[in-house]
Amino acid sequence: MNRGEPTVVIVPGLRDHVADHWQTHLAAALDSVIVPPLERDKLSRQARVAALDEVLHRVRGPVVLVAHSAGVITTVHWAQHPTREIAGALLVTPADLELPLPAGYPSTADLDDGGWNPIPRRRLPFPSTVAASRTDALGGFRRITGMAEVWGSRVVDLGDVGHLNPAAGYGPWPRGLQLTYELLATVSEQRSA
Repeated sequence: MNRGEPTVVIVPGLRDHVADHWQTHLAAALDSVIVPPLERDKLSRQARVAALDEVLHRVRGPVVLVAHSAGVITTVHWAQHPTREIAGALLVTPADLELPLPAGYPSTADLDDGGWNPIPRRRLPFPSTVAASRTDALGGFRRITGMAEVWGSRVVDLGDVGHLNPAAGYGPWPRGLQLTYELLATVSEQRSA
């Protein structure tokens, strides 16, 4: 791909692509690229970072990342040794993989074995916005906003949105589209300045 406008690269969480997920709707509304699901090693942080890196190397021109849940953590791990420039990132309801997750999610021990922990706590090498929920069972607001501060991210308080997934009542999420458009506009303004 080769274009002057930023390409949106969507980074899903551990459940990959869910038909009625807001990221799936966002992908349909925008010209975007989605990091594909893994065929094996689904709990391997290294495999997920490599999949993101592979997608990023196929995209030419500026890139904006839109990540959700463990996709945020994939992005943050990738950013510790970036292999290309990123224009900006929208990091939505990061999953706090260092603490036990609710039933039905991987155990902390499995996530540790997969190389997810500790979650990196260094400033990201690109502008970012963390959209945080006050009622997310996968990440407490105070811990997530603390991570955002260390990452150098702007925080958007989403209020009571749970984990912002279909189980929380979110398929289409107009605010996500709005935040993505705002990020794209900011990137375009910076490039033309």
